[in-house]
Amino acid sequence: MESKTAFITGATSGIGEACATLFAQQGYQLILVGRRTERLEKLSRYLEDKYAITVMPLVLDVRNKTQLSTVLEGLPEEWKKVAVLVNNAGLSQGLDPIDKGNTDDWDTMIDTNMKGLLYVSKIVSNWMIPEKKGHIINIGSIAGKEVYPNGNVYCATKHAVDALNIGMRMDLLPHGIKVTAINPGMVETEFSIVRFKGDEDRAKTVYQGFEPLMAQDIADAIWFAVSRPAHVNINDMLIMPTAQASATITLKK
Repeated sequence: MESKTAFITGATSGIGEACATLFAQQGYQLILVGRRTERLEKLSRYLEDKYAITVMPLVLDVRNKTQLSTVLEGLPEEWKKVAVLVNNAGLSQGLDPIDKGNTDDWDTMIDTNMKGLLYVSKIVSNWMIPEKKGHIINIGSIAGKEVYPNGNVYCATKHAVDALNIGMRMDLLPHGIKVTAINPGMVETEFSIVRFKGDEDRAKTVYQGFEPLMAQDIADAIWFAVSRPAHVNINDMLIMPTAQASATITLKK
């Protein structure tokens, strides 16, 4: 069986790490992008040893367009045969009303969630086009379907990702490239720790009283989409914990 390569951003924790593990289990070679060198190297070594695959760890920030382009275009040609791109790098910072919002937080979310996704997608889609196949998975959010109080800019970035999914699917249709949106509800990862800038106690309260999704649940959904036959594309998947009915309504016990 021909070896395939998966390219995963935001690979050092949460959904990205769960995806890296699952694709390694399925025998994929991996290009893993993350900002934390030690975590990235540790994960890469673990996956190579456990699953006898090859990993290309790249310490990169998807916001850095110049560095991203230089490093990715400089990869050996055999690493540019990417079958699956998982655009997972993304974050939320702050939970403030618009009039009190921190503009640095806004820049970080817009530059990561939207522009970073675009920078990576442009490069990797151009690798896929000559192959006339490929699959791009964009990690969105319930926040891309609904706006909630104080979520203003984060919700706006995820609404943009929702629109980009549709636009990318149209533009890449002639090249046989699939585009799938995976939109989770509440997933217990480091997401809330990042949003609350390291306040772990506050982050824990987000998931108290009910069972949230775990990163593995989202990785499983991504694998379901990727493993469909060539003529089948999962356009859009919205996944919630059983205890969550909407962006703002949860059943806590």
